Amino acid sequence: MRPIKSDRDFFFSPADGVIIYQKIVKEDDAVIEVKGRNYSLKEAVRDPEYPSGLSLVIGIFMTFYDVHINRIPYPGVLSYRELEPIESLNRPMLAMENSLIDELAVDHDNADYLHSNQRVLNKVSAIDLGLNYYILQFADYDVDSITPFDISPHRSYEQNERFSQIRYGSQVDLIIPLTNSLKFKFLQEEGTHVEAGIDPLLKIQRPFELS
Repeated sequence: MRPIKSDRDFFFSPADGVIIYQKIVKEDDAVIEVKGRNYSLKEAVRDPEYPSGLSLVIGIFMTFYDVHINRIPYPGVLSYRELEPIESLNRPMLAMENSLIDELAVDHDNADYLHSNQRVLNKVSAIDLGLNYYILQFADYDVDSITPFDISPHRSYEQNERFSQIRYGSQVDLIIPLTNSLKFKFLQEEGTHVEAGIDPLLKIQRPFELS
């Protein structure tokens, strides 16, 4: 059993894996560029109700060696929907995995699966923070299987509780629409390996802490 941490001053990692990008972007801005083609937040979430303005995005790639259980980074009420596939077949993620394992390098040109692969958009309403944040799950070519542990809509989850799994190679993005009332501090570097429920990704800076 993995010991689970609970601390509402932090967002913890939703997945085991390597951080392949982390930044603050506008909805139409490029999160990364893949072989000359921009991958934007708007393309990622495909939700007309997603708030405009700045958002924080952290992408975590799960390799073959990682535990493929996903956890809730901050407590809240979860709802989810599977997004319609863009192409009939998922693209393999093996090139990204090989660059991370064999070359110890993050090569965004190997992330073309972000444009096409099956994905599930999870929305978590963090009531005590007054915001909704998102967990975007991507499936690999070989498996095409994202499985929630509980299909009940609008279920409440504790921090770092297990909520889903993705089999074999996959990726999870943590996405937080930013507001004026809260600030976040990145705690990890790109290329760092993190563990779900163990490693904090963000420190929450509340208004009284910003003076």
